[in-house]
Amino acid sequence: MRRAIIAIAATAALMGIGQAQTPEANVAGDFVTVQPTDILSYNLIGLNVTNNQNETVGEIKDLVLSNNTLAAYIMSVGGFLGMGEHYVAVSPSAVKIDYQENNKKWVATMNATKDQLKAAPQFKYEGRWKR
Repeated sequence: MRRAIIAIAATAALMGIGQAQTPEANVAGDFVTVQPTDILSYNLIGLNVTNNQNETVGEIKDLVLSNNTLAAYIMSVGGFLGMGEHYVAVSPSAVKIDYQENNKKWVATMNATKDQLKAAPQFKYEGRWKR
């Protein structure tokens, strides 16, 4: 009888340990299905942005997320070989991103000139954003 009680107690203790280590079930909302029409960030970083006259006006250097939402593209503007360029934060609604199936490449366009982008408020990589 004594052995039976010890065996039951040991079994109960082991079951408690096993249950304590079992992870909680994931909530269905934790996962998403990526759609074929979605864009991955690596497709955007380094992408040249052209205007309606097919002039390159900048390059997407970074993405700004605010409250889990795309808030801006950081674009480099002006300069040559990294010298004299500065950065501006551009609204995602101002940049049209498309995938050209026939060329198998991403393109970005916006209705702005180089001068307009050079005159835009400058974004600086400093403080918490320092590179």
